[in-house]
Amino acid sequence: MLFSRKDLRKLIIPLVIEQILAVTIGMADTVMVSSVGEAAVSGISLVDTINVLLINIFSALATGGAVVAAQYMGRKDHDNANTAAKQLILSTTAVSFLIMAVSLLLKKPLLRLIFGSIEPDVMSNAQIYFLLSALSYPFLAAYNSGAALFRSMGNSKVSMFTSLIMNLVNVCGNAVLIYIFNMGVAGAGIASLASRALGAIVMLLLLRNRNNPISVRQLHRIRFQPAMIKNIMRIGVPNGLENSMFQIGKILTSSLIASFGTVAIAANAVANTVASMECIPGSAIGLGMVTVVGQCVGAGEYEQAKKYTQKLMLLTYITMAILNIGVLLARQPIVEFYHLSPQTMELARWLLVYHSLLCMIIWPLSFTLPNALRAANDVRFPMAISIISMWVCRIGMSYLLGQGFNMGVKGVWIAMTCDWLVRASIFAWRFLSGRWKNKKGV
Repeated sequence: MLFSRKDLRKLIIPLVIEQILAVTIGMADTVMVSSVGEAAVSGISLVDTINVLLINIFSALATGGAVVAAQYMGRKDHDNANTAAKQLILSTTAVSFLIMAVSLLLKKPLLRLIFGSIEPDVMSNAQIYFLLSALSYPFLAAYNSGAALFRSMGNSKVSMFTSLIMNLVNVCGNAVLIYIFNMGVAGAGIASLASRALGAIVMLLLLRNRNNPISVRQLHRIRFQPAMIKNIMRIGVPNGLENSMFQIGKILTSSLIASFGTVAIAANAVANTVASMECIPGSAIGLGMVTVVGQCVGAGEYEQAKKYTQKLMLLTYITMAILNIGVLLARQPIVEFYHLSPQTMELARWLLVYHSLLCMIIWPLSFTLPNALRAANDVRFPMAISIISMWVCRIGMSYLLGQGFNMGVKGVWIAMTCDWLVRASIFAWRFLSGRWKNKKGV
């Protein structure tokens, strides 16, 4: 067997911790800025839907590089693994600078186009946070690429400790800039920018170590190698397109939620923040699955890939059940922590209960399992299913239930879980059919 239980523990446990730390950056901003008012919370929430879209583009490209590197490592081809790492960093950095430039130049028109006629104080806060977020995009791209490469080596402790440092900087920055200097949303944005810059620098420095299975040095001398970039993009682009369409769907539904008023926006923001915590085990194990299945496929061990996927899916269900039941039991003190109005608190509590119940049943098959398919080069099928399901269920039904049937934000969340159910059913069939084993590797 390519991975012992000890190897899996060393890979998965730091990933879970890292995902907790990563989510707390956004949570810290939302919680700490809540003292400024619901308009500030709403402004950050709206911009974060755009940020998540762009972060997922970087993560998708990084996943493409990680799959390629993992497959080369499975073949014991370290030279090509190093080449893939260098080309990954080069390509993601180039893309991130382009996105940053567009975001800075079109900041106000983009927010108006996406969110329309939201209240002036919410828009003002959103513009400030979007400006500072855009400046952090190159740092996010570099960090995600480095973290993905360390995971492909089976070393997730590096990204875990780097994420811990980033969180400490972010929380301390928030405390100083929001509570002492009264900078509100700007303080939250500056603290996040500083933490992401530090994370990128640390990750790139650690990748220089020659003792790593993959080492990246002399970045200023790296030149584009189209063949290797094509290999990375063959996996990264469909994954990125899938993630982008998914986040565009979330942006469209956020725009719909914005039309329901500040209570709906704030309740959705709080529920989304807690909901992202509930998905952490599945997200972390999904990242580990890329490394495990990728190396198995690179070594030609498809039966091992299947067994590891089943084992990791069982672990996902157990851990997510424990976490979501915990949230259900603690839902009242959780919503009280955000200092919400009674109406907003009641709505947020309903959303939390609904999400927790369905998350532990449907979510793993919808979002963790497809990573096994992608790691085996089966990327176009998950992309097609995800995009179709997102447009029909998540977007179409959101407008039908939320607006047409006057269910508001509750209708949007019901439509979201319908999207999960469609994905879960089809991805489970795809995996059990074994068709993912017939895809061409690197």
